[in-house]
Amino acid sequence: MELSCFKWDVQVGDTTALAPFPLLLDAATWAHLADLAERLTHETLAAEREILHRPALQRRISLPRALQRLFRPGAPPTPAAARVMRFDFHFTTEGWRVSEVNSDVPGGYTEATHLPALMAGFFPGTRAAGDPTKHLVDALLGAAQDLGSLALLSAPGFMEDHQVIAHLARELRDRGAAAVCASPDHIRFHDGRAHLVSTQQGGPLGAIVRFYQAEWFPRLPSAVDWAPLFVGGRTPVCNPGIAALSESKRLPLVWDELGARLDTWRRLLPETRDPRDAPWARDDGWILKSAYCNTGDTVSMRPHMTPLQWATLALRVSLAPSGWVAQRRFVTVPLETPIGPRLPCIGVYTVDGRAAGVYGRVTEKPFIDGAATDAAVLITETDA
Repeated sequence: MELSCFKWDVQVGDTTALAPFPLLLDAATWAHLADLAERLTHETLAAEREILHRPALQRRISLPRALQRLFRPGAPPTPAAARVMRFDFHFTTEGWRVSEVNSDVPGGYTEATHLPALMAGFFPGTRAAGDPTKHLVDALLGAAQDLGSLALLSAPGFMEDHQVIAHLARELRDRGAAAVCASPDHIRFHDGRAHLVSTQQGGPLGAIVRFYQAEWFPRLPSAVDWAPLFVGGRTPVCNPGIAALSESKRLPLVWDELGARLDTWRRLLPETRDPRDAPWARDDGWILKSAYCNTGDTVSMRPHMTPLQWATLALRVSLAPSGWVAQRRFVTVPLETPIGPRLPCIGVYTVDGRAAGVYGRVTEKPFIDGAATDAAVLITETDA
């Protein structure tokens, strides 16, 4: 995985990041989760289309102000080269639940593509759930069309992000495309068309892969022309900037004001409230997370924090509650594994609305964060 598949963080300190066993799903369960993910994708896109034209709702979901100014009424959103989402499913004491959607810059492609393919060779009668890398590359090549050149953007210095675009770039090159890993300051726009300016390669681009969080762009120097990645651009982008709307964990707070039907979301997502409307300070049955939480970095539960950490967090939330949500906890059913009891998370990808594969993780904690262990998810082809 490390030497051939761009999984550069296979070891974190003294702990391996790869589980020495797979997670097994029967075919019926996989079909059920795939169907739910596709329904959730349809509902998410419908919600985005409405919020795009409603500035008041953009403020309520805590969309960064610089992005609110871009998404003004009448501003055409930049087209999508592909649209990828990953829905995190958990099997709980109440059945399947979803904790969130990673709709802006979901990662985990090499862990969801190569790890299951390698692991399946040691478990006869199993197969990978899918290949999200192939589905995404197919869509990107179609979007790039005759130009055939793509730039894949990530933030310099973030190895865990660069390994994602390096993996995708190799897959694109293997298919005959000119793919260059770059950063936002390597892109120039002329009449809405993107051009690459770098020491490796220059010229017009057929598509852009944005593995750079939407909320980070406003922090870039003013000389970086990033707005056409969101609105007014003519070069298609994966994921397009509109994805920032559904990435907000505060999206459920405006559901009741939307015309879109969100039946699947309402059935699967735990109750979510503004922190001012939830008893999180005295009830450990609630968790806190920031509106633009990444890799579980701000998911917080009092029993898993020191008193000082909890007091500091409580102060932050009290001072700026509009940037946070409180979500009712669920209880994930643990699995007995060769390394002890673990709580699994099944992240189901959709690419352009179709289920495309699974990113599995296991953890000892009651929530998934950057310390979770990656696990191959395999589908059993027999009743055994």
